[in-house]
Amino acid sequence: MRIHEKLVAAMALCFFGTGLFVFSAEPNKKATEDHIEVVRYAKFGAVGDGVTDDIEAIVRAHEFANQHGLPVKADEGATYYIGGKNKTAIIQTDTDWGMARFVIDDTAVLNRNAHIFIVQSSLKPFALKGISSLKKSQPRIEASLPGSCLISVSNSRVKHFIRFGLNQNNGSPQTDAFIADKDGRIDTNTPIIWDFDPITRITAHPMDKTRLTITGGRFTTKANTDESRYSYYSRGIGIRRSNVVVDGVEHRITGEGEHGAPYGGFININSCANVTVRNSTLTGHKTFVTIGSAGKPVSMGTYDISLNQALNIAFINCSQSNDIKDRSRWGIMGSNFCKNLLLDKCNFSRFDAHQGVANVTIRNSTLGHAGINAIGFGTLVVENSTVYGSSFINLRSDYGSTWQGEFIIKNCVFVPSCGRPATAALISGSYSGQHDFGYTCYMPKQIAIDTLRIDDTHHPDKYRGPAIFSNFNAKFTDDSYKEKYPNVKTEKVVLKNVATASGKPLRLSDNPFMFKGVKVVIP
Repeated sequence: MRIHEKLVAAMALCFFGTGLFVFSAEPNKKATEDHIEVVRYAKFGAVGDGVTDDIEAIVRAHEFANQHGLPVKADEGATYYIGGKNKTAIIQTDTDWGMARFVIDDTAVLNRNAHIFIVQSSLKPFALKGISSLKKSQPRIEASLPGSCLISVSNSRVKHFIRFGLNQNNGSPQTDAFIADKDGRIDTNTPIIWDFDPITRITAHPMDKTRLTITGGRFTTKANTDESRYSYYSRGIGIRRSNVVVDGVEHRITGEGEHGAPYGGFININSCANVTVRNSTLTGHKTFVTIGSAGKPVSMGTYDISLNQALNIAFINCSQSNDIKDRSRWGIMGSNFCKNLLLDKCNFSRFDAHQGVANVTIRNSTLGHAGINAIGFGTLVVENSTVYGSSFINLRSDYGSTWQGEFIIKNCVFVPSCGRPATAALISGSYSGQHDFGYTCYMPKQIAIDTLRIDDTHHPDKYRGPAIFSNFNAKFTDDSYKEKYPNVKTEKVVLKNVATASGKPLRLSDNPFMFKGVKVVIP
């Protein structure tokens, strides 16, 4: 055994014997920093036999690595069992899990909100003083910052996203997140999208300049068997630090039965920016039903990917371990209050933006049965991709089917409802004009489609061909219908090289009156 390994083993023995980390002598600390190159879980007591609960050893290893700025590497051939203890390992240094396996047992958990790992900055968030209001698209804030920061802002006196439908609610506080540099200049790629007057909370999250990398790891979750209600489990990898790369992580699920509580994302990215997940495999969760806020049965959203106030997030060359067309599995992804999301070379059952996203790019990808669901702002680009949803893009009706910006669709294939007989629409949604969502609702100002093949081979009887827009409001068929909260309709649709397998032409809508003002251009 080399000298530095003996030192770590001796420290671990002292730690285990007392229950306290007794490593305070400065000469030893210096020697440790000089000679230990990588921290391994086994040196801190991890057994890795798939039976012994290793979470406490894993937590200690990362505590030591964080204290001394050392990378962590899992032991080759190990299977780490993680039981239901209320323990979280904080990652602040590069971590290489390699081919090691982790079994997360959620069948008896003390704290369902405790992530197994949290990637966390050593830079602490802080409240900004002296800023009482913000204007949409203003170029800078009056603040002197320690460096670039993600700024999270809210106004609890204004409610947005007042949800409609089976999961109806009273809305969320007005919320936004953007990036500002040390002089308060706002990144033009993350503009402020609302007026805030007043601000009830504004927090700066300093952004790390150095990149933290997590690689490898083969994770399996033994699913919980709790009552099927909205008690979300967060037993995965929480990312709370900017400038992070996750490369080659795999997550699978076993033990899903007749009931269970939903999951809030095995990969859960919150209040940070510039995060890339690549070459990774994730899994769609089984859908369970509960009673919603409207008193009726509703399917619960349950996710392996969850994003919240996350900016500049990319998933590259990622896939799903189970069938993306399996309708018994909930769509793999959900997000809120995000900006600049990218899917590239991904094979997922769904892309979804709940409470708004600004700017989305989906390219070289395949989206399964749940398709593309979004509300938000800016530009939504879908390029070189195949979509199997009931529509090509669904504007979520529970939040007003709103998109203030434009859609660009290029070199794509649309297979409506995974090839089942269906009368499909490219853009779907629903808007009665009678519900206040807390904001003016928009449809995309312009939709540009260049080279789209619609595979409607298996169409229903009396099929008239696909429509550009679904019937957003079946009651809005003449001028006698009055919208209490009118939305802003699409101005122009540009169609180029659109073909259908059925040979049926692309129509405007089953409700042409509602879209009579839309200009359709075919160059």
